[in-house]
Amino acid sequence: MQSTRAEIKDLEVVFRSATNITTAVNKISFTIGKGEIVGVVGESGSGKSVTALSLMQLVQEPGRIENGQINYYAADAAPVNLLRLSPDAVRSYRGNEIAMIFQEPMTSLNPLLTCGYQVTEAIRLHKNISPEKAAEKARELFARVKLPDPARIMDSYPHELSGGQKQRVMIAMAISCEPKLLIADEPTTALDVTVQKAILHLLKELQVQMDMSVLFITHDLGVVAEIASRVMVMYKGNIVEHGPVADVFHHPSHPYTKGLLACRPPLNRRLSRLPVVKDFMGSDVTHDNINGLLNKLTLTPEAIVARKAELEQRSPILEVHHLQTWFPAKKSITGKVLEWKKAVDDVSFSMKTGETLGLVGESGCGKTTLGRSILRLIEPTGGSVVYKGQDLRSLSAAAMRNMRKDIQLIFQDPYSSLNPRMTIGGALMEPMQVHGLYGNEKQQRQKAMELLEKVNLSAEHFNRYPHEFSGGQRQRVVIARALAVDPAFIICDESVAALDVSIQAQVLNLLINLRAEFGFSCIFISHDLSVVRFISDNMLVMRQGKMVEMGDADSIYRQPQHPYTQELINAIPKGI
Repeated sequence: MQSTRAEIKDLEVVFRSATNITTAVNKISFTIGKGEIVGVVGESGSGKSVTALSLMQLVQEPGRIENGQINYYAADAAPVNLLRLSPDAVRSYRGNEIAMIFQEPMTSLNPLLTCGYQVTEAIRLHKNISPEKAAEKARELFARVKLPDPARIMDSYPHELSGGQKQRVMIAMAISCEPKLLIADEPTTALDVTVQKAILHLLKELQVQMDMSVLFITHDLGVVAEIASRVMVMYKGNIVEHGPVADVFHHPSHPYTKGLLACRPPLNRRLSRLPVVKDFMGSDVTHDNINGLLNKLTLTPEAIVARKAELEQRSPILEVHHLQTWFPAKKSITGKVLEWKKAVDDVSFSMKTGETLGLVGESGCGKTTLGRSILRLIEPTGGSVVYKGQDLRSLSAAAMRNMRKDIQLIFQDPYSSLNPRMTIGGALMEPMQVHGLYGNEKQQRQKAMELLEKVNLSAEHFNRYPHEFSGGQRQRVVIARALAVDPAFIICDESVAALDVSIQAQVLNLLINLRAEFGFSCIFISHDLSVVRFISDNMLVMRQGKMVEMGDADSIYRQPQHPYTQELINAIPKGI
C-alpha cells in the first residue's frame, strides 16, 4: 500500500462579488501518494488551477477557501493541516516542501532579471548558503534539466530563451529545494509537440530520481496518459471521475469524460466534424453509442477521393515561388550585414481555390513569418507570391491594403488582437467601414449581428467588450471579424492552440462549416499534427525556414518521408 504525501478533504473554494457567490471548488476530496503522479483533467473553469493554488495557499481575493483540510505528510512526521498554519509557517513549506510550475513561464519569470539570478534567489530564500554556492547549484540544476550551455543560460534574460527553455528554467527553480510535492499547472500547454514530449520525459525522470509526488494539471488527456498513473476528471468544481488512467480512459463512466475523450481529433480516422462534449451530456451514453457516433461522422474512402478529385479540377488561387524572408542576425560596426536569419528560405507551393493547406512545424520554423510574408505584413526578401494571377510583391502599398480585404488573418491570441475599449459590434463593423462595405451604418450593424449568429454567438453580444467573453468566444469573434469583409482567402495562425480540447473541437467544426458556406481557401498554421490532419486537404511541413515535405494530409500522416516529419508524428501523445 502506497503511503500518502498529501490528503485533501472536503475542499471548498468560493469567489464572492457584490452580486453573487461562485463555487470554484465544491467540497472535493482526494489523496496524492508518495512518489506518485496524479493527473487532473478538465476544461478552463473546472477548478483545476484553483485546487492547485489552494494547496500552495495562493488563492487571491475575491477567492477564499471556505472549508476543508489540506493535510501534508512530511517525512517521518505527523500530518500538518496547511490551512491551520500562520502565513509565516506556510511560507516555510511553500517552495521548500511543496513547489509549483506555472502554466506561462514568461509571466512567471521576471523579465528584468537574468534566469541565473532568479533561480539563485529562490535557492537562497530557503537555504542558508552563500551567493557563490547558490549560483553553483543553479548551474548544476540547469544542467540537470538539460538546458544547453548552462553558463550562458545563467546570464540570459527570459526573452532570450525559447518557450521550452523557459519552462526548463521554471522546472529548475521548482526543484531547487528538492520538494517532496511538485504541482505542475499546464506546464506543456503552449509547447510544440516535440518539446512537450521532452518536458514530460524530463519531469518523469526527475520524479523518479527525487522520489517526488506530482500533481499534474492539464486539459490534454493524451498528456495525462503519457505521464500519470492515476487521474481525476473535474467539471464545474467537482471531481466527476477518479481512478487509474487506463480504467478512466478506456472505460469512462461519466458522460463528461466520454465527451472529452471523443472530441480530440482521432489519429486512426478522418471525420466530417468532431464530436463535442454536449453530444454526450444529459443522456445515457454507452460505448456502443460513442462508436456509433464516430462511425456516422467518419468520412468514407469514396468521399475523401471525391473531395480530392474536385479540388484537382479547380484553378489555383495562390502560387508561391522561391519565397525568402531574411532578417539581419549580425552586423558590422558600419552596419553591413554579416549574418542573416533565414526565417523563410526558398519555399514554393501552390493552392487550389477552396483548399485548406495545413502548415506545420515547431516554433521558430518560419510558419508565422511565411503567413505574414504572403500578406506582406512582413516584406519578403525574394521570390514571388501570385494571388489570383497577380504578383502581390509588385503592388503598391495602397493597392496591397485594398487586397487585404480579400486575404484575412486570424491571429493566435484573440484577446490581444481585439481593442479592449471597443465593443464587439464596433470591432466587426470597423473593417466594413474601412472598405466601404454593406452601405450605411444600419446595414453594417445588421451584417455584424448576422455574423455573430453565424459563429454561434447572438445579437445580444453586440454591445459587450472583449473581457466579458471566454477564450473560445473571443476566438469566434475574431473569426466573425475576418469574415466581415467576405474574404476569399484566410490564414489561421495557431487559432486553436490555446483552447481547451472541447472548445477547440467547436471552433474547428465552425471553421469547416463556414468554409463550406463561404467557400474560402485557407492556410491553417499549427504545431498540432492531429488538428492539421483533421481540417486540411494538404499539409506542408517546415523546419528551420525550409519546406521539408508537402502532400496529401492523410498520406503524410500515414507514410511520412522526412525524418523530421516522422519525429513530429512520433511525439504526438498516443497513451489513449
